Amino acid sequence: MSSPCDPEYAAAGDVSAALMMIDSRLKALYDSKTQTDPQQQRLIEQFAASLGPDGFEALVDGTCTVIYAFMEWLRRLCEDHDEEVIEYVLPTHVATMRMMPKTFRPEVIPTMAALLIAAGTGLSPSLWRAQYGPWTDDETNALEATAVLLAERINRIADDHDFATRLITDALTRSDQVDLD
Repeated sequence: MSSPCDPEYAAAGDVSAALMMIDSRLKALYDSKTQTDPQQQRLIEQFAASLGPDGFEALVDGTCTVIYAFMEWLRRLCEDHDEEVIEYVLPTHVATMRMMPKTFRPEVIPTMAALLIAAGTGLSPSLWRAQYGPWTDDETNALEATAVLLAERINRIADDHDFATRLITDALTRSDQVDLD
């Protein structure tokens, strides 16, 4: 039976903008910067604003789509090793979130964990979250950080600082080619 949270019913959002934001944060992380480059942050904010009134929602949906794609990749990896993706990702992810109280206020950790569980069980994170009302500022900050943490974990697994970004970029390229055919 199909769920109303099935990814086929979800808006993909602006995956490109989400990926740009994630890649910017990863580069800052790998360059050992503790603060985001203000110019790059302004560019991200200007880009989101240029999307119009629905830009924020499109960016959030795009970030949820990227989280779903990352969890799908991790699920396949785990299946190849006879492991469960939620068991593999969630404990470490939650522990990391708890060590970052400025980024993850304690009350958003259950929501971020639930987003990972939703994606790990094949549900759309954005549709799952939508049933609980509008996103809060604390949640959107944590959503961004959740996506970055997943990307960084995938990069560590692949031993390649650009692997997670390429994973999504390649998927976007393939989907554009399918649309053209």
